[in-house]
Amino acid sequence: MKIAQVAPLMESVPPKLYGGTERIVAYLTDELVSLGHDVTLFASGDSVTKARLESVWPRALRLDETIRDYLAPHIVMLETIARRAETFDVVHVHVDYLAYPILQRTVVPFLATLHGRLDVRELQSLYAMFCDVPVVSISDSQRAPLPQPNYVGTIYHGIPERLLHLGSGTGGYLAFLGRISPEKAPDAAIRIAAKAGMKLKIAAKVDKVDEAYFVEHIEPLLKEPHVEYIGEISDDEKSEFLGNAAGLLFPIAWREPFGLAMIEAMACGTPVIASNFGSVPEIIDDGLTGFIVESEEQAVAAVRRLGSLDRTAIRRAFENRFTARRMAKDYVGLYRQMIARKAAAA
Repeated sequence: MKIAQVAPLMESVPPKLYGGTERIVAYLTDELVSLGHDVTLFASGDSVTKARLESVWPRALRLDETIRDYLAPHIVMLETIARRAETFDVVHVHVDYLAYPILQRTVVPFLATLHGRLDVRELQSLYAMFCDVPVVSISDSQRAPLPQPNYVGTIYHGIPERLLHLGSGTGGYLAFLGRISPEKAPDAAIRIAAKAGMKLKIAAKVDKVDEAYFVEHIEPLLKEPHVEYIGEISDDEKSEFLGNAAGLLFPIAWREPFGLAMIEAMACGTPVIASNFGSVPEIIDDGLTGFIVESEEQAVAAVRRLGSLDRTAIRRAFENRFTARRMAKDYVGLYRQMIARKAAAA
């Protein structure tokens, strides 16, 4: 099967540090190649992939200080794909609605994975217009604020089975991994760790949009004696960071569409203590791979129960549900459906 994968240009594929969407595109693309498919990846020129790389911009836009218009390179990329549409059996886009007006006018079957939040008012009118575009949700809960799109499936994210390794959890600390932002609630993680009498290590990036929040609300808390702020870390550093942690704190305060950090922790055998929002009940098996909590007090109590969970069983749950190979096979099934539907319509 000839497949085009279309990634955002903000980060390389895979990203050098933080970047959930581009990381998933990298894992999916490489697994599709391993399954024997002919894959072309449209991404920034500094991407690394097993597929054929096509780039319209030499480096990730976030790292390019000369860039002034982030949209223009994306439009060039999408028009390039449209002009070559007939050379592909299917196009899989990860740039949300930017591709819809262009690809709808081609003959190629295409689908889009929705990686972000859908509780945005403007999306209501957009999907009223593009109601027939086939889209994939990354959790069932992601759909709730926006039921009208043409959902053709839910496919959970996956990571390479051997990327992260089972750890001992003997480091004597709790971990927070991801992004410093109000919805990720790092302040709650700091309070939970303090009340539980545990050290907390924070490996997270700060986006420009969250710099004021970081300076005003989080930076003062980093002076607490039980807190160690590491900053962004790469995939190569995650096995040690997560594997040595007694648990991952995931005290989100929003409808998380997926939460990649949860399955990264599970790959290391590290249990997750997560707030009961969004995709959490779909990812975490309460009492097996972690604890789902309703309050900070419950989270503190859960910290004291982390030792009761079997890290080998947590790793096994990851292998059964959240590998990149499983994700790729699920998408191949959808690609075949899209191709069959397009052929039937023609």
